[in-house]
Amino acid sequence: MAADNVASPISPDAENQASSVTPEVMAALVEALSGANRRRRQEASHTIALVAAQDVNLVRPYVDELIDALYRPEAQTRWEVLSTLSELALVDAGMVEEAFDGAEASLFDEDSAIVRLAAFRFLIRLGASSPERSDKVWGIVDEAIQCYHGDPEYRDMLVALSEFGKGSISETTRDALLTRIGFDADNGRGYVRIMSAEIVANIKGA
Repeated sequence: MAADNVASPISPDAENQASSVTPEVMAALVEALSGANRRRRQEASHTIALVAAQDVNLVRPYVDELIDALYRPEAQTRWEVLSTLSELALVDAGMVEEAFDGAEASLFDEDSAIVRLAAFRFLIRLGASSPERSDKVWGIVDEAIQCYHGDPEYRDMLVALSEFGKGSISETTRDALLTRIGFDADNGRGYVRIMSAEIVANIKGA
């Protein structure tokens, strides 16, 4: 796949802003996600992701706006928003279920490996939250495993798959995951074989 060609501008005070955000600042950041200024959208999405990592409750009121931001043209806004949605998925997956379509589109972004990985992580967390959601996401997760197998981001995808295997997934999805990863556990090379074998062992030992 094509390499990322999008810069990642970060506001100089983003870290400080995240640690001292007020409701008024948060509202302004979210409003910037729908603004016309590309750089401002990127900076706002980065700060929002930092806030979510520190206190996800501060971004809970803005799920609809975050989902809408998955359709911005620039890669950074989308990967930062997907990271934010991933934090929300850990505490209330039902709240972010409507992000599925936007995440699916980002999962197959042709230009940005970072966007693809962020989408994969979000879908994994969404799917790991219940058997029904695991069945919903498995088809495109499985497709992504096949599409990006051996790509630079695949190691991190395997880390996410380990999380998925430990989640509340259906027996059907668990068996499909074992079948998909089991081949590499037996026949792969290098880190692919080692990490795949660990996933299989963890699932069977659960």
